[in-house]
Amino acid sequence: MTTLQLALLSIGAYVCNALLIARHFHKHRNEKAPLSPGWIGVAAHFAYIGANFQQYQGFNFSFFSTASLVSMIVSLLLLTAALNKPVEKLGVILFPVTALMLGLDSTLSEKPHPLHIHNWKMSTHVLTSIVAFSLLNIAAVQAILLAIQDQQLRSHPPKRFIQSLPPLQTMEALLFQMLSAGLFFLTISLISGFIFIEDLFAQHLVHKTVLSILAWIIFSGLIFGRIRYGWRGRTAIKLTLCGFLSLLLAYFGSKLVLELILHR
Repeated sequence: MTTLQLALLSIGAYVCNALLIARHFHKHRNEKAPLSPGWIGVAAHFAYIGANFQQYQGFNFSFFSTASLVSMIVSLLLLTAALNKPVEKLGVILFPVTALMLGLDSTLSEKPHPLHIHNWKMSTHVLTSIVAFSLLNIAAVQAILLAIQDQQLRSHPPKRFIQSLPPLQTMEALLFQMLSAGLFFLTISLISGFIFIEDLFAQHLVHKTVLSILAWIIFSGLIFGRIRYGWRGRTAIKLTLCGFLSLLLAYFGSKLVLELILHR
């Protein structure tokens, strides 16, 4: 199959699975939504990225290619977590976003930014950075759903969408599990970056480092506050979204400006 065919297959599978999940909000509220199309989407997406890897003889880290790679990993982590946790309904948001990022990557021409990784040190840093961002991305979506659920339960009779979600306490517990896993990989990413990346200033990574450290402080403070002071609810939601915004700017802010606005 060509890369375009792989992209179309993956996009179709993602959209199909999102529609199936949305259908379960109304008709099968107490059952888990099927995720088979999501696995097909991830498999085809992985094959698409593999084909591009062969084409560029390395990873293409242009803006949309990076967004496509990260969104695929987010979907894969969601599917894996859904095997034993009630998180499959997050796919109604994450799968369409992944399909959109893949569509943009496959249709918009960009200047290639290949990254050739020849040693385990840089591989460790890049891999843990992507996994950390992906896990905290899922946590941010979980926080958004938690905010909607909390607002509905406080001021309105619960709608079907809210009734189909796990109880509020379960949603909060899942949020902090995701945050803890994401913080673990973010910590490894920061440590490996400081140890293995030479001449930080010359590589124009200062802004990324500062914003990533800020995100680490926010997430660490939130988890400490949860353990020490029992932080939950709106405090947890706000800090999760603030930390993710900082990480989003660190990972994609400069790429957006340099590649899509300044065309460098």
